[in-house]
Amino acid sequence: MAIDLTGGIDPSREYVFARRPDNPEMRDSVSFWTVDDRGQIGLPRIGIEAVAANWDNHEMQINVAFPDGRVYRLRDGGPSLPPEGPEGKPTVLGAGGLVFRCVEPFQTWTMTYAGKAVQTTSADLVAGTSDGPLADVAFHVEATMAVPPWIQGALQRDAGDRIKNSVEGDLMGGPRYEQLFRARGSVTINGDDHDFTGSGLRIRRQGVRKLGSFWGHAWQSAVFPSGKAFGYIAYPPRDDGQPTFNEGYIYSGDGDLIPARAVQAPWLTTLQAVGEDVSVVLETADGTVRIEGETVYSTHDIHHNDNTFSVREMKKENPNFPALQQAGVRYRWDGEETYGMLERSNPIEKIDIGDAQG
Repeated sequence: MAIDLTGGIDPSREYVFARRPDNPEMRDSVSFWTVDDRGQIGLPRIGIEAVAANWDNHEMQINVAFPDGRVYRLRDGGPSLPPEGPEGKPTVLGAGGLVFRCVEPFQTWTMTYAGKAVQTTSADLVAGTSDGPLADVAFHVEATMAVPPWIQGALQRDAGDRIKNSVEGDLMGGPRYEQLFRARGSVTINGDDHDFTGSGLRIRRQGVRKLGSFWGHAWQSAVFPSGKAFGYIAYPPRDDGQPTFNEGYIYSGDGDLIPARAVQAPWLTTLQAVGEDVSVVLETADGTVRIEGETVYSTHDIHHNDNTFSVREMKKENPNFPALQQAGVRYRWDGEETYGMLERSNPIEKIDIGDAQG
């Protein structure tokens, strides 16, 4: 059976805003998580946030991480690039040296960067230190979609209700979907080239995002060599006892996404650079599925001190924004192994920092 890689979404939804939105809070965003299929290099979230109030200077987030602890990181703004692609449609979201391009909706996207990044380490980021010398960094990724897109709130009735009628919809930031892909590409650090094949996750989001009440999350996804895949997003239990968003899926390699929810999630309760057990248990109508996971490279944002428009606005809403981890994970499921993504967060007072920050 052929895979419907559109998921029923109109292909025009892949296009970026052709001009500045009237609402100053409206934003456009594309991000990639890309992992080498050998686990030797990762790009745990590369993204652009284009906010109408700061439209001429889109924001970039860049993470390049290695299992030996090296991390190359950038949080900065760059001059916005014209959205028109070669075909005359708004298929490009770019800032400074970072460019995302939709080559064919729900089929092929590319991501390219050439510029600087701060050289640091996973251990320093765990300790809350994010400065360091600048390095020359370049990468190119060609992403070929491999799994139908997951639209948040579309698989579970209660999850859809949370998106429409609760704060979780504001936290998601408007209509949002994500899609797993196969990848090939290259990374160059100070002239040292690394070619790779692998996989990744692409996120497409447009809307107003309000993070003032954000209290943490867990988010994992990966596609395996056989074509099997999984993904979910869950928010931890609320202090007031109200229900929270918890939705995901498993995918057999064919047909539709199978609705699931996380019944055991690896909440961020310690700060550890690599080697942490981040296994997850998902529940479907047919029972539970356990997927083993271990972090192999990692980045952290503990204090969110980057001097960018979005961070400044976010900290106005929530001065104690939860600590964040973005990582690559080795996953095992029914004897099959792959590498995928992990993002999770938690208020710092709910994390055992131990000796991580001295």
